Amino acid sequence: MQHIDEPRLEEDVAYRFQYLQEFTGFGADDIAVIHGAAPLLAPIVPALVDAVYDKLHQYDATWRHFMPRQHGYDGPMPEKMEDLGMDHDQIKFRKLHLSRYLESLVTRTYDEKMLSYLDMVGKIHTPDAGNKEIVVPLVQMDALMAFVSDAIIATIYSLNLPRETELATLRAFNKLLWIQMDLISRHYVPA
Repeated sequence: MQHIDEPRLEEDVAYRFQYLQEFTGFGADDIAVIHGAAPLLAPIVPALVDAVYDKLHQYDATWRHFMPRQHGYDGPMPEKMEDLGMDHDQIKFRKLHLSRYLESLVTRTYDEKMLSYLDMVGKIHTPDAGNKEIVVPLVQMDALMAFVSDAIIATIYSLNLPRETELATLRAFNKLLWIQMDLISRHYVPA
C-alpha cells in the first residue's frame, strides 16, 4: 500500500497532480493522445467557445459574473446586464481566454508550469485571484465543466476516428477534465 501525505495534497499542486495522475491512470499515453487530437480539435475551438458563451448567456446566474471587470481587461464596461451582449469587448476578451485555455489543454507540455496554470483556472474564479468581485459559485463551475466535457465528447464522436483511437481520446479527456475539476474545486472546499 502506497502512503499518501494528505496534508501535502492540499499544499503542493505538483504532488496533488501526481497523485491524481496515478489514481486515475492519466499518463504519458493519455497526454500523447490529447496532443495528437490537437490538429483535429483546434479548428473547432472557436465554435466550442461560442457554444459555451451561448449557454452561459442563457442564465442570469452565469451571465452576471461577466459584469465585473476581469483582471487584465481595461476597455469599456456595461452599466447593466442587458448591455452585455456577445459583441461586447469584455465578452470578446473572455472568449479569448477560454480559447487559449482549450488550446493549452491540447498543446502544452504537462509540466509544473502547466499544472500551475490548471490550478489557477480554479483560483481565478474565486476572490483569491484576479478581480475580488468575481466569485463564481462552485455549482456554476460544475455546470460549466459538465457542458465543456459533453461538448468535447460530442466533438470527438463527430470526428469518426478509428474505434481504438476514439476510445483512447475519450478516456484521456475524461481523466483530464476530472483532474481539472479537482483543481477547480480545491479552491472552494476547505481542506
